[in-house]
Amino acid sequence: MQPIEYSISEIVPHSGRMLLLDRAIAGDGTHFECEVTITADNLFFTGTGVGAWVGVEYMAQTVAAWAGWQAKLAGQVPKIGFLLGSRRYSCNVSEFTLGQVLSIRISRAFQADNGLGQFDCQILIEQQEVALAALTVFEPLDASAFLAEHAGGG
Repeated sequence: MQPIEYSISEIVPHSGRMLLLDRAIAGDGTHFECEVTITADNLFFTGTGVGAWVGVEYMAQTVAAWAGWQAKLAGQVPKIGFLLGSRRYSCNVSEFTLGQVLSIRISRAFQADNGLGQFDCQILIEQQEVALAALTVFEPLDASAFLAEHAGGG
């Protein structure tokens, strides 16, 4: 994997406090790694940490970072994508505590031409795996057109 030369805000379409990741570390054509340090200013901080359920969003944003990085490498602008679901999310801690540095790693299992993809994801703390899941995502060619077409639940 090669080091990432973009800031996380350049490759993930989230903004403000909804951008939960701190930095992109390394990536290649099928793998990517990001980090987040648990701080008191985290949107989901409860006083002692961040609930383990937020791990799914850390994983999803790491997938978004990989996709955004791939777009940048191709001379394109990162696109909006959608998390369709997660399978088998398991985490052996109830929360990520203040000061912990989480390493979020993703590996592309498959990606279809229609924008549908699946990624195997894990979260590590001090090189020890604490969470894992498989995420299914969708990146339409034109997110605005897709949303307009599917507005109103129909």
